[in-house]
Amino acid sequence: MKLEFICLAALALVSCSGQKADKEQSAAPVAQENVQEEVVRNQLTEQEKADGWKLLFDGKTTNGWRGAHLATFPEKGWKIEDGILTVEASDGGESTNGGDIVTNDEYSAFELSVDFKITKGANSGIKYFVTENEKQHGSAFGLEYQILDDAVHPDAKLYTTYPGSRTLASLYDLKKSENGSFNGVGEWNTAVVKVFPNNHVEHWLNGKKVLEYERGSQEFKELVKGSKYAAPEYNTSGPFGEAAKGHILLQDHGNEVSFCNIKIKELK
Repeated sequence: MKLEFICLAALALVSCSGQKADKEQSAAPVAQENVQEEVVRNQLTEQEKADGWKLLFDGKTTNGWRGAHLATFPEKGWKIEDGILTVEASDGGESTNGGDIVTNDEYSAFELSVDFKITKGANSGIKYFVTENEKQHGSAFGLEYQILDDAVHPDAKLYTTYPGSRTLASLYDLKKSENGSFNGVGEWNTAVVKVFPNNHVEHWLNGKKVLEYERGSQEFKELVKGSKYAAPEYNTSGPFGEAAKGHILLQDHGNEVSFCNIKIKELK
């Protein structure tokens, strides 16, 4: 009996020691996971600088931007925090709070890269070749890289002629994006628009090309005819989407959407 007791006590001691060691080993990775790397935003590498890239947002100020159809930046509706530019939630309408913002400069051939993060059900957009010549209500006119929560927002199922042409990364109401890879709501995604000197245009999402078209071509004109942009108000200053140059625009559609790492390279 005494021998059995000694054996059982020894076994118990070994077992407890083993559990303690296991706990110590398992605790180490947890502590390691809690170490967060510092996030660097709104900076160009030396190679990017050499390649001709420039930042459109410095992460601290609104320099280089103003409200669409305004001389200054909107007094409300947009905020900068931790190097992130955010359009604040309001009523879900187009340009009813702070309104769209546009670059001071205009561009004709370029590669534009924008990191964006959407909230659930959000709608926004990145527009290009915005001229502000039209006197419209709501969002300023321009070709649009659609930003949308396809899973929730009803606009994903709406279109004028071309099914799917209002989904994420599509050329809004004109051409549907294909084979896109979305990182998800609340995660950072990268939108890229490439406009070459010959008017060949590409939309990219997270490193994948999702559509292409030839701006001003007969095919493009047919797309416009089948879209909401065929209406006269979109063509008062020339055929829609065919301006020689224009501003870059970030849209206020009444939903919270964040942007950073906004950079552009002009192409020749």
